[in-house]
Amino acid sequence: MISRLLLLISLLAGLSMLSVEAAKGPGRFDAPQGGTFNFNLSSTPPTLNPLSSTDHYASIIQGYVFEGLLTRDPDTYEWVPSLATAWTIAKDGMSFTFTLRAGVVWQDGKPLTVEDVKFSFDAIMHPENKYHTAHMKSYYENIKGVEIVNPTTVKFLVKTNYFKNFDTAAGLSVIPKHIYENPTKKQKKKLNKMITGSGPYFLKSFKRGQKIVLQKNEKWWGAKVDYNKGGSNFKRIYMKFIKQDTIAIETLKKGKLDFVGLTTEDYMKKTTGPMWGKKVFKKKVVNDAPQGYSFIGWNQKKPIFQSRNVRLALYHLVNRGLMVKKFLYDMEEMAIGPWYKRSIYADNTIKPILFNPTKALKLLRADGWKDSDKDGILDKVINGRKTKMSFTILEPRKEFEKYLTVFKEDARQVGVEVKIQSIEWSSFLKLLDEKNFDAVRLAWSGGSVDLDPKQIWHSDSARAGGSNFISYKNKKVDKLIDEARLLMDRKQRIVKLKEVFREIAKDVPYVFFFNKKYSLYGHSKKMNMAKDTFNYTIGYDFWWIEK
Repeated sequence: MISRLLLLISLLAGLSMLSVEAAKGPGRFDAPQGGTFNFNLSSTPPTLNPLSSTDHYASIIQGYVFEGLLTRDPDTYEWVPSLATAWTIAKDGMSFTFTLRAGVVWQDGKPLTVEDVKFSFDAIMHPENKYHTAHMKSYYENIKGVEIVNPTTVKFLVKTNYFKNFDTAAGLSVIPKHIYENPTKKQKKKLNKMITGSGPYFLKSFKRGQKIVLQKNEKWWGAKVDYNKGGSNFKRIYMKFIKQDTIAIETLKKGKLDFVGLTTEDYMKKTTGPMWGKKVFKKKVVNDAPQGYSFIGWNQKKPIFQSRNVRLALYHLVNRGLMVKKFLYDMEEMAIGPWYKRSIYADNTIKPILFNPTKALKLLRADGWKDSDKDGILDKVINGRKTKMSFTILEPRKEFEKYLTVFKEDARQVGVEVKIQSIEWSSFLKLLDEKNFDAVRLAWSGGSVDLDPKQIWHSDSARAGGSNFISYKNKKVDKLIDEARLLMDRKQRIVKLKEVFREIAKDVPYVFFFNKKYSLYGHSKKMNMAKDTFNYTIGYDFWWIEK
């Protein structure tokens, strides 16, 4: 399912970390087949290996190649058949049985079997982390194991009655055992840039930093199933690595891209002119998909950020109100906590933390910070050493630097030195895994409708390679999350997770930036669609090209 939760991530606040399966579902209409869909992936994934990859870009590619036992209907969010055609849930909720679809083959021609399903789970939970899957273990920790019942049936056995157990089993991405179980050293390197799945597309070519080309899998079982009608229509998908939004939009205008996700600023300022509405089009849509958010995360292993007063003071130095008006045209709103405001699990009685330099300086002075050497930067003795109120924020996306620059300039006025370091994506991920940073600007995608915050906010997830890379720890939050995970009743879970929301918001481990009001995108004239958005996804996998 995801790589690092929701993971990692749409850098601007949009896209959740596993291998997210390409949506297939309610099309049920005839659409022309063929043509090339030109798509911007933004950055090159460090690896395509479905077990060890942790970034959002790899999960997009994997979503076209690998499949789960079931998949979500993008209009109803209900589970529907995929690699499994039937399933049952035990009365006590402690096991789930899936019947595999007959005749499914891997793209190398070998049959997909129950052994592959069992291996896909066992590899994730390998006790010695043989396959580098630590980032996924928290998703599956409540599954005791996968049992092969017969050549067409598997059973997932459950340890505890965790509310997402069935979702976890149903969404397991199935990978070929014969390829990933015991690769040689030479084969391991190849697995970083090749993948073999069972899905509607296969990887035709991968040139790092240049392109990834996916080709239609003519042997895909799904082409013969009525439920998939209307989806996976393109003959090939050509993915480019254009990092800058402005260049991506210009490439769209030239007809060399067919879809571009737009920021609010892009939508308002960069998509005007005579071509728009004639040769290229922009859309502003509202759907029920969970929304992500950008943030600054403070590394709480660093002494400077271990004080809540310091973190709150820094929050008061981020002029989000100005940013919303100047950069976002009031089309987004200030975030208030660790997931999007419209979630049923959010507490919307919480007020946003507002820009207030006077209050920030008061908090810092109360915490012992002062400019003892008159150099304009606050300092304090921590663990016997004089420490400057100076830190570096890692920024993987150039377009967001202007937001940090506003923060930097305002912070300087009260004696806080903010440095901004642009960094390439794979290097960025390495520093995250190593926890080798002061602060990071990043984004989480929205995740699932019925969320489980353990991956990001539980202290168990602060381990090396985990998604709690800022090392946030709060025993009360841990206890509430653990309790909520055992509640099958959604109303009871809402009560618990709203309290989690309040606790994390109070601790201010992040500067939570903004929540989107709309989903924004641009597309080329050659793209045809039944509707501008589905209920839970935009749904470009259901677009087609008229012949």
